[in-house]
This record gives sequence, structure tokens and C-alpha cells, in this order.
Amino acid sequence: MTFGEFKPQFARGRRELLSAAAAAGVALVACATAGGQPAMPAHGDPKDEKEDEEGEEAEVTPGEDLMQEHGVLERVLLIYDEAARRIEVKETVDPALIKSAAEIIQRFIENYHEKNEEQFVFPRLQAAGREVDLVAVLLRQHQRGREVTDEIVRQASSGASAELARALRSFTRMYRPHAAREDTVLFPAFRAVVGRNGYHELGEQLEDKEHELFGEKGFENAVADVAKLEAALGIGDLARFTP
Repeated sequence: MTFGEFKPQFARGRRELLSAAAAAGVALVACATAGGQPAMPAHGDPKDEKEDEEGEEAEVTPGEDLMQEHGVLERVLLIYDEAARRIEVKETVDPALIKSAAEIIQRFIENYHEKNEEQFVFPRLQAAGREVDLVAVLLRQHQRGREVTDEIVRQASSGASAELARALRSFTRMYRPHAAREDTVLFPAFRAVVGRNGYHELGEQLEDKEHELFGEKGFENAVADVAKLEAALGIGDLARFTP
């Protein structure tokens, strides 16, 4: 498969929680003993109860959802860094690989992650009068990021050029502080504003949106798509980043 043939696919979604836990409590034996006395309650094996608890997958919170998606973004930024470096030092890099990375940004970050922030997170903070100036900056950066991504796709379609390297650098320069400010300021403020019930409700909305767009494993498939590009670029081994 050539880089030009690589097409990120998102087929299913991230959270596969077990449907329902068994009701807690102790079962009573229905029959009586031969002497007419009721039987003692039948206690479950503590080992079995422990296994039941460990078998359930913990629910992913909305904040964790959004931060995991930032992890996908950061890994694409590493791809952009390496691609820009190679262009700048005149090393070989396949522009089709860069275009595939930009298409992941379009599908998973801009058209999904950012749309969720704009629909579910930003309006509630604005209504509560919290982090209003920050939200305004983040919205402007979302719009500018989409413009830069379009430019990256156009430039990558024409080959590896100095203009492409500059577009990659400008995108990474904006989005690292963008995501960091959301993780450390915006999401904590949002959690405080909506409360426990609203936070749980948002989790359901985010899950529904993911399934609608990508099926049941959208996040996992996005990570897998990024990993393929990392491997193709030679930066898939985490150990190589150790100083």
C-alpha cells in the first residue's frame, strides 16, 4: 500500500461499557429445611463478587474523552514536526503521508472534537460567564486551524515545499498551547459549571456523536491510523524520543 492509497477509516467507537451490573444483595433459598426452618441465606463467593467488579470497564468521563482526543492531535503534531524538519533540511518525505495526517485532523479533530467543544462546552461556559475571553480565542483558533489545514492539504497535493513546511510549523505552534490551555483551564471550569448530572449527560452526548460519525470504535481507529503514519515516517518507536 502506498502513502497515496492510505485512507484513514473510522469504523467503530471508544466506549464499550458492559450493559448492566447484576443487582447487589444476597439471594434467599426458596425451599425450607426438613425441620421446617428456613434455610440460611445463600451468600455469594467473595471471589466471584470481586471478579464481577473487575470485569466492568470504568466509564470514561467527558474530560477524559476530550483529553484523549487531544492525544490524537498531539501525535499528529509530532508527524508534522518530523515532516517539516525533513523538508527544511532537504531530506526525503512523501507528501502523501502529510496529506493523510491532515485528513485525520479534518475528520477527527476539526469535524468531530472541535465541533463537540463548540456545541456542548463553549456555550455553557459563555452562558455562565466563565472563561469568556478564553473561549473567544479558542473559537478564533478553531477557524484559523481549519484554514491552515486546508492549506496543508493543498500544498501536500503539490509536493514537499518550503510553503508546506511553514504551514505545518504554524499549525503546531498554535495547537500545542491551544490544547494545553483547554486541558488545564477550560475543561476544569466546564466541569465546575455543569455539575455532576450535566457532566454525565455530556458524556452520553459525546458517545452518541462518536457512534453516529464513526461507529463503535472511532477513537481506537483514529489512534491506529496515526500509528501507521508514525511507523511509515520512522517515529513510531517511543524509545527513540528518550534523551
